[in-house]
Amino acid sequence: MILAIETSCDDTCVALITPDGEIRANVISSQHVHDRFGGVVPEIASRQHLSLLPVVVSQALAVAGATLDDVTLVAATRGPGLVAALLVGFSAGKAIAAARELPFAAVDHLHGHLAASFLAPARFEPPFLALIASGGHTLLADVRDHGPVQQLLGQTLDDAAGEAFDKGARLLGLGYPGGAALEALAAEGDPGAFPFPTARRMQSLDFSFAGLKTALLYKVRELGEPETQRRRADLAASYQHAIVETLMIRVRRALEATGATRLAIGGGVAANGALRAALQQLGVELQIPAAELCTDNAAMIASAARYTPASPFPAYLELDVYSSGERPQ
Repeated sequence: MILAIETSCDDTCVALITPDGEIRANVISSQHVHDRFGGVVPEIASRQHLSLLPVVVSQALAVAGATLDDVTLVAATRGPGLVAALLVGFSAGKAIAAARELPFAAVDHLHGHLAASFLAPARFEPPFLALIASGGHTLLADVRDHGPVQQLLGQTLDDAAGEAFDKGARLLGLGYPGGAALEALAAEGDPGAFPFPTARRMQSLDFSFAGLKTALLYKVRELGEPETQRRRADLAASYQHAIVETLMIRVRRALEATGATRLAIGGGVAANGALRAALQQLGVELQIPAAELCTDNAAMIASAARYTPASPFPAYLELDVYSSGERPQ
C-alpha cells in the first residue's frame, strides 16, 4: 500500500491507496486559523502541520484498516508550495520511510493534480488535455503519459485563478478563503451586469487575472460602499463569469490547437459549479474528479507516486523541497 503526505499549503493531508489506484483512505484536515489574516501565514501553517500530522496519519491508517506494516512505499509533496509547510510533510514522509527502510517518492504537486484523474474508479487514461486551476497555479498541459513531465501549453503570468477568486471575495467583504462564498453569492446575481475583462485579446494560451482583479477594485471604489453592498451579488456573478470565461477562452484555443477530444481538469477551482457547467458544453470527453480530489489532498500525491521514480533508502535522506520554478534534480 502507498502512504502519501501532502502539506504544501494549509491543508494537512494523508492518504493510503493500493498500487492500482484504489483509495483506502483520504483524510484532509483544513486549518481555519488563517481567516483573520486574509491569507495563509506560512509559519502558522507549518506549526499547525506539526501539531496535526501525527493525528492525521493515525486517522488515515484507521480508516484504511491498515498499519505501517502494510505500507510498501511512502510519498510526500516536494513542491511547489510554501517551504515551511512542505518541510513538515516531506520530512515526516522521509522519516517514516527511513524507519522501515522503505522506498520514498518525492512528488511534484502539479503532477499530483494531473494524477487525480488516474485514480479508481473513474480512471482517465492519457492522452488528454489538462486544465489545472488552483489557488497557486493555473496551467494547460498536453498530457501524453502518466509521468511528471508534460508538455506545458500555457500558464498564468500573474495571479492564479484561485487567487483571483479569493482576492475578489475579499474586495466584496466575503472573507478568506472566499471561492465558495463568492460562488454562492454569484448564484443570486446577474453575470452580465458588469463587463469585466477576460484578457481575450491575448493570443497565447497563457492566463492573466491581475487586470480583472484591478477592474473589480476600481468598480467597487466607483460604486461606493452603499451601492457596492446593494450590487454585491451582481458584482460576484459578473466577476465569476469573467474568471470562467478567461479559462474557457484558453481551453477552447488549446483544444483547437492540439486537436484533443479529451479534457481533464484539476485544482480547487475545478470544484466551481459555473466552470464545470461551461466545460460540459464543449462537446469533448470530460473528466472532472470528485470535489475532494480537486482541492489539495494526499490521494492525488499517492496516485502520482505510482509514476514517480522512487528512491531507495538511504538515498532520499538528502532530498530537499522547492517552492517554485525549476524543480531540483
